[in-house]
Amino acid sequence: MNRQTYSMRAGGGGRSYSAASAIIPSGNRAGFRGLGGFGGGLGGGRSPAGFGGGPAGVGTIQEVTVNQSLLAPLNLEIDPNIHQVRKDEKEQIKTLNNKFASFIDKVRFLEQQNKVLETKWTLLQDQGQKNNSGKNNLDPLFEAYINNLKRQLANLLSERGRMDGELKNMQDLVEDFKNKYEEEINRRTAAENEFVVLKKDVDAAYMNKVELEAKVDALTDELSFLRALYDAELAQLSAQVSDTAVILSMDNNRDLDLSSIIAEVKAQYEDIANRSRAEAEAWYQTKFEELQATAGKHGDDLRNTKGEISELNRLIQRIRSEIENMRNQCATLQTAIGDSEERGELALKDAKAKMIDLEDALQKAKADMARQLREYQELMNVKLALDIEIATYRKLLEGEESRWEQNPCRNNSDYCFVQQLTLPKTTAPTLLLHYSCILPAHHHSLHPPLSRLFAPYFLSIWITVQEKQRSTC
Repeated sequence: MNRQTYSMRAGGGGRSYSAASAIIPSGNRAGFRGLGGFGGGLGGGRSPAGFGGGPAGVGTIQEVTVNQSLLAPLNLEIDPNIHQVRKDEKEQIKTLNNKFASFIDKVRFLEQQNKVLETKWTLLQDQGQKNNSGKNNLDPLFEAYINNLKRQLANLLSERGRMDGELKNMQDLVEDFKNKYEEEINRRTAAENEFVVLKKDVDAAYMNKVELEAKVDALTDELSFLRALYDAELAQLSAQVSDTAVILSMDNNRDLDLSSIIAEVKAQYEDIANRSRAEAEAWYQTKFEELQATAGKHGDDLRNTKGEISELNRLIQRIRSEIENMRNQCATLQTAIGDSEERGELALKDAKAKMIDLEDALQKAKADMARQLREYQELMNVKLALDIEIATYRKLLEGEESRWEQNPCRNNSDYCFVQQLTLPKTTAPTLLLHYSCILPAHHHSLHPPLSRLFAPYFLSIWITVQEKQRSTC
């Protein structure tokens, strides 16, 4: 068993205190491994009561002998259920002590957190005042920015509506030009078909002309052949007539007028030949004139058709150039519309993203403010609970003190003595009380900071109780 001595001197005398650990066994009997004695400077002592006397001025502790009969429980007519009640009280006080210790730690932690939050809140207020030019509320700034974004969004929507109208107009214009282009394509197809038909007619007329020219050549050759044949027959007839004349001239005795007969036949043949030649020439001349008229007519038709074809080609080229220009203009407008839509969508997305960021920041600020308010409220609730517990402990201590004052000679088995009284290693004159304490044994679970807090109070109560015990018991 460790023994330590603390000496207090007042005036010319001195008083010594010693401390020993005490054990409370089960039941009503109490045993001690060691008992501290108190020696007065006057030399008086009570050995049976566990107090050893010594010579005046001696500061050492004397060994004492414990009378075991004094440790027997006294018949104080105490309620037999007092032990269960005290046990319950011990458990309750242990639980309260543990809660009190945890509350103390939590209060310290929450005080630190409160200081941190107050610092953050001060910094946020200062920053808000700097950013808002003296305004403590950030909502007007956010609302102004959101209203600006809404105005930009409305402008973009109106711009988009205008661009949609222009797009619709351009689509109508493109559709109109497309219809015109289709009409021109149909007209071109019809012209090409007509050109093909006219070409077929021209080809047929040309082939007919070629055939007629071939017939004219054949008829000319036939006419030449007939002329040659007529000339040959005429020459042959002339020769025959000449031969006949010779023969007839030899027959001068006859009375036949052959010359007149020959002249008549010749005249008949010449008349027939002239009529045939005239008819052939007239027929061929008529055919030739008809062919020339037909060729001239077809030539005029061909020239007109060629003029119409060239005019249609020029019209097709002009329409193609107009269609190409319209296509280029339509592509340019579609590109401009696509760029405008892309810019509008990007601006809209940017505005929505900024709005979402601002709303998130606003929600975070509101959540942070609400969380700080909740933490502040929780801190106030904890502070109130701690104030209530401190007041409860104060009442418990005052009640325990009053019980000691009313009944100083309680059963020793329910109490123990001070475990250790020592000076701190520092030079401060403060006493540290590491108890098994002057309170009943169920107070042993008090947290050490609490024991240090109430150490002077416990010491004064203990000294008072010991003096009363020595004077009365």
